Amino acid sequence: MASLYIKDPEANALAEELARRRGLTKTAAVKLALQHELDEVDRRSTREKMLALWERHPLPAPNGPIADKAFYDDLSGGL
Repeated sequence: MASLYIKDPEANALAEELARRRGLTKTAAVKLALQHELDEVDRRSTREKMLALWERHPLPAPNGPIADKAFYDDLSGGL
C-alpha cells in the first residue's frame, strides 16, 4: 500500500486541519473530502438532469379559479 504524501504545502495544511477538526488521520480526512466532492458532483449532475427534464416537460399553466380559503374553511366547519 502506498503512503499518502502531499507535496503542495497548502493542500497538506488543509488536510491536516480537516484531520485535526474531525479527529481523523490525514489519510482519512483526504478520503472524506474526496468522497464529499464526488457526492457533490453526483448531486449537481442529478440537479442538472432534473432541470433539463423540467425544461423539456414544463408544468402546465395554472387554470381555473383561485381557491377561496375562507369558502373552504367554512365548508369544513371553520377549522
